Amino acid sequence: MPDLTSLAAPAAALLKERGQSIAVADSSCGGLISAALVSIPGASDYYVGGSTIYTRVAQKGLLLVPDETMEGMRASSEPYALLNARTIREALGTVWGLAETGASGPTGNRYGDSSGHACFAVTGPVEKVITLETGDTDREKNMWVFAKRALDLLVECVNESK
Repeated sequence: MPDLTSLAAPAAALLKERGQSIAVADSSCGGLISAALVSIPGASDYYVGGSTIYTRVAQKGLLLVPDETMEGMRASSEPYALLNARTIREALGTVWGLAETGASGPTGNRYGDSSGHACFAVTGPVEKVITLETGDTDREKNMWVFAKRALDLLVECVNESK
């Protein structure tokens, strides 16, 4: 199993080097992305905060996303991940926003996505949204894979932003 520090070290180093900040909206990772970023000494140089947006109740209560905004949109989708990344970035005034949403397992979700399905969004000077399908039913393993992919996507975006 990976450790938190090595998981976040590349992203943390890059954010520190550039003097940039990040806010995170984890979902099926259960806060693992945020935990990894905070595990690095000096995290307050780049990590502003985050939330585990595991349900619509959390999204509405913590990110203040109104019902009208969610019309025609579902969780565990790229548009939903992008909405959460944009919302947390704006709410916390950071350079970057990162969000993850999916189904860690051992079963799929109520939307028909299989276990191992996750969508990720990074927003800021560069914006990207991707979907990952691990095909695995191991809940914890998927959580680690999701967190790594989210942080790798962040590194890609920061590197592209120049």
